[in-house]
Amino acid sequence: MQDLLEICCGLDVHKESIVACLLTGATDVKPTSEIRTFSTMSYGLKELKEWLSECNCQRVAMESSGIYWIPVYEILESESHPMHLLVVNARHMKNVPGKKTDMRDSEWIATLLRAGLLRSSFIPEKRIRELRHLTRYRKNIVRDVTTQKNRIEKFLQSTGFRLSVFLSDTFGASGRNVMRHLIARGSINLEELDLCLKGQTRRNINNILVSVNGTMSRHQQQFLAISLDHLEVLETHLNQVEQAIEEETKKFEASMTILTSIPGIQKIAASTLLAEIGANMSCFPTAEHLSSWAGMSPGNNESAGKRKSASVNHGNPYVKSMLCEIAWVVAGKRDSYLSKWYWKLKQRKGAKKAIIALGRKLLVMIYAMLKKGAPYDEGCFEQRRKQLENKRVSRMVSELNRLGYRLSSPALE
Repeated sequence: MQDLLEICCGLDVHKESIVACLLTGATDVKPTSEIRTFSTMSYGLKELKEWLSECNCQRVAMESSGIYWIPVYEILESESHPMHLLVVNARHMKNVPGKKTDMRDSEWIATLLRAGLLRSSFIPEKRIRELRHLTRYRKNIVRDVTTQKNRIEKFLQSTGFRLSVFLSDTFGASGRNVMRHLIARGSINLEELDLCLKGQTRRNINNILVSVNGTMSRHQQQFLAISLDHLEVLETHLNQVEQAIEEETKKFEASMTILTSIPGIQKIAASTLLAEIGANMSCFPTAEHLSSWAGMSPGNNESAGKRKSASVNHGNPYVKSMLCEIAWVVAGKRDSYLSKWYWKLKQRKGAKKAIIALGRKLLVMIYAMLKKGAPYDEGCFEQRRKQLENKRVSRMVSELNRLGYRLSSPALE
């Protein structure tokens, strides 16, 4: 291996300790190796940073082992003493041949870094990482809210109160009023139900009365009260998280404006996209690199001239599922070009392949839009459609002329 760096350091990060190997020396001679062990506590991380600064080491690499690398990365990521940090996928590093059995992991990482053979994983800037904490946490809270609603609905069904049969939203204003009344009284009559219902639901009051015709026991009232209170606590917490996300996205107003210009992508979806891929597209050389990282590129499963399957590569499963969810919403906007493109492809490829293709198309478009700083323009697709149509007409006219036919319509000549 040809060495490229004179000073570099490899870190083997564990739960309680960090093994650091510092390699120093000219690139044409065997480097000097110095290995030290530091604690993962705050004082140990500070000692590591001071040691690297004293040695004037600007290149540091570590494995992306669990979550243990995160505090190390954040303390070394400093504006006062900037370092070039590489977080390396362990699978990629193990594919490099040549490691000796008696060599420490930290020394092998430093050796590969010195030779320029390590490829860094995508680590966005600190502001994006902070936004990512909130958006991923919001997804967990939404799942908890849905689970709690299902639990309450299941309990109501088991006690004979079937509100969901005649109410489109059991947890709307009318449904919650009915549940609160049942918690307080245990039963409900026509006059009390009329006071609980709102808007158009009053038209179906007789059927709703039949669905809640019964009496709750004291235990059932208490259990429903506990469950409904827990749901409201979760919803309040969800609102707090969404407000925090909105505050964070104010730092990226230009990028948010670009993302929300796509039909079907609202603020929440835009903030989730931004938190995953970032606002700076220079981290990815091309849109194909971004698609591969997100797991939205076709897999290369060909061997000896035989193709096994047409699946997609693994990539980032979280980003892949998120893009597919956004693609479903975008496909529902029937008047847009993207929706028409999806439904046309679905007829030939099926819903699953079409939605993945739409997710990849969205990602490629977002890459270009963020890189150029230009919002979504539906008109450019109409212009492109007309250009292709004119080319098709011209090609057909030329073919007819070649066969000896002459068109009588002036518009086609």
